[in-house]
Amino acid sequence: MRTFGKALAFVIVAGTAQAEEIGDAERGEKVFHTCTSCHQIGFGAENRVGPHLNGIFGRKAGAFAEDYRYSKGLLREGENGLVWDLRTLNAYIENPKALVTGTRMNFPGVKEPEKRADLLAYLRTFSDSPQNIPEAQPTGVPREVELSPEILAIVGDPEYGEYLASECTTCHQSSGSDEGIPSITHWPEEDFVVAMHAYKRKIRPHPVMQMMTSRLTDEEIAALAAYFKSIE
Repeated sequence: MRTFGKALAFVIVAGTAQAEEIGDAERGEKVFHTCTSCHQIGFGAENRVGPHLNGIFGRKAGAFAEDYRYSKGLLREGENGLVWDLRTLNAYIENPKALVTGTRMNFPGVKEPEKRADLLAYLRTFSDSPQNIPEAQPTGVPREVELSPEILAIVGDPEYGEYLASECTTCHQSSGSDEGIPSITHWPEEDFVVAMHAYKRKIRPHPVMQMMTSRLTDEEIAALAAYFKSIE
């Protein structure tokens, strides 16, 4: 395990101002209380049910905490190139099983964007050099993929989406159940569209979803978003 001493204290002070531009680190510490049954962070942190979270930014998934037995899902995605940064941690904290199939992290996720931003700000103060982490927008939590206004403005046809959804529902349950695999019903349409394009551009590292979305047009993605949003 890595040892954090005076250097960590310096990092916390040096990184706090920048982290608070992402979210509020003090509020994030309160959000982190929901994580403490599994994770520790800070000086002397140890692996528990989940790994300690010191120095997580910039690390490959499944590789940053020594002597911790990661799930096959995280190890697989780490080998596929998943690195923890603001974008990927934001997606994982929102819905762990949607980003990493097979993760043992049985946590429903933090759904409120503001709370995720605060939590990320808090976690970031425990990375070695927060100010040096390479990101396009280091003071913000951007969307996983930037889409043009024209793509986001496409109005999907729910009936066409229902026709296309047969492949989706071989895994995802239209009832909204998330047993075994995450639910995709009732998602806000823009969030659904962004997620599908993130798979299509191979930002989200799931080979099956990458293959499925590579065959979809922008209009078809919009139709699926409209259908799954409309399911009663």
